[in-house]
Amino acid sequence: MRLAIVGVGKMGRSILEGILKAEFLAPQELGVVDVKEYAQAVAQQYGVRALDHPELRMAERVLISVQPKDLPTVAPQVTHPNTGYISIMAGVSTRVLTERLGTRRVVRAMPNLAATIGRSSTAVVGPREAEEAGDLEFARQLFATVGDVYDLPERLFDAFTGMSASAPAYVAMVAEALADGGVKMGLPRAQALKLAADVLIATGELLRHKHPAVVKDEVSSPGGTTIHGVAALEARGIRAALIEAVQAATLRGHELGQDE
Repeated sequence: MRLAIVGVGKMGRSILEGILKAEFLAPQELGVVDVKEYAQAVAQQYGVRALDHPELRMAERVLISVQPKDLPTVAPQVTHPNTGYISIMAGVSTRVLTERLGTRRVVRAMPNLAATIGRSSTAVVGPREAEEAGDLEFARQLFATVGDVYDLPERLFDAFTGMSASAPAYVAMVAEALADGGVKMGLPRAQALKLAADVLIATGELLRHKHPAVVKDEVSSPGGTTIHGVAALEARGIRAALIEAVQAATLRGHELGQDE
């Protein structure tokens, strides 16, 4: 068995789907571990194998996709000799993974919710032992099935989590607020929500080619509607609010790591 996924909630399941869609691994090379009935249902749906914890010894590598608070309970159940581990637990450092799992063959990774549609940005890092054993390269290829992959120094992981991994929530709040504004001014709710989603998608594509300030300036004609809206946003401190959101999420990532 090439890979076992421990925890097939939204993120674990999205990664499983990405692996199979990209044909990175075949169904018979994959196993899943979760609550028994749920794991069996997922296994049946995707043609993979539902595993009990003792059966993890058969896996070359294990992807840990559980909440950080569950690591102390899960670690003893998944630890087996000659196994490589990949973790997507926010805030859990490679040092903590090494201590809990008893091996230096650990990779720390951080995808985001866009993995569910194959558009994630995922950071990866691992010690020399993980590189030498091929675990880090395996992780790169694995997360490439659900989006873009970045090698990142571990000291920047919490900042990456606070910005990239958490950003879908921030942007969704912006979209919801835009739609509320449209509704306030008379647009039907369904239309306002679609317009908000469409403009965020289109703006994202523009930002692949232009600096954000350029996009803002190109839309803001002198004395026009947009610059008045921009002034209202500045008066409400939108920039400071988003900066503080990233900072708060980053600091929480530090705290999660310290909790371990």
